[in-house]
Amino acid sequence: MQQKKLLGYYNYTVILTYIGVLIGFIGIVYAFENHVFRAVICLMIAGFCDMFDGTVATTKIRTEQEKCFGIQIDSFSDLICFGVLPASIVYSLNAGRSLVLTVCLLYLLCALIRLAYFNVDEQERQKNSDAPREVYSGLPVTLSALFLPLVYGATELFSWRPSIAPTAALLVMALLFLLPFPLKKPKLIGKICMVLCGILEIGFVLFACDGV
Repeated sequence: MQQKKLLGYYNYTVILTYIGVLIGFIGIVYAFENHVFRAVICLMIAGFCDMFDGTVATTKIRTEQEKCFGIQIDSFSDLICFGVLPASIVYSLNAGRSLVLTVCLLYLLCALIRLAYFNVDEQERQKNSDAPREVYSGLPVTLSALFLPLVYGATELFSWRPSIAPTAALLVMALLFLLPFPLKKPKLIGKICMVLCGILEIGFVLFACDGV
């Protein structure tokens, strides 16, 4: 193997992933500081970054090592942005509640298991096919960037108890992460629709929280 000055692979295909993980960490800091609205916005921005990092990666011919590195770094980023961050947001809404903490821990564990399993499955799939993945098994963890902000906005708008809807959303998503149901991977049009939904959702969260 060629000697490198620094460990890792450095090219433009991982830039969006790195931006996403940094934004995810900023969101975790906001959650710790009880700035939940800002943390939710960071979650949604990280979701936008993740949506297109794979598309960017396909624009470059990569070695097998670079592909494997991309799979690993993407899942590590997802664990922070869509595992730790959502759990931090929900717990910050209900600090000190043991039941909520238990659900947050379960959610994080399910996200970890799913991402690790996906890495193994994707590496095996790429050994047998060069075609892009068309179907997911179970709910991708990245969809928490759409579901949780919607629930948070509704909780703020209708003055629901924060220990109910957001916690229930985490529990449902945790179970869906591991259930092996088929889910078609969105193409370009689907991604555009999801971006539009995300933009509308940001507006909804801003309205619900009165621009806090």
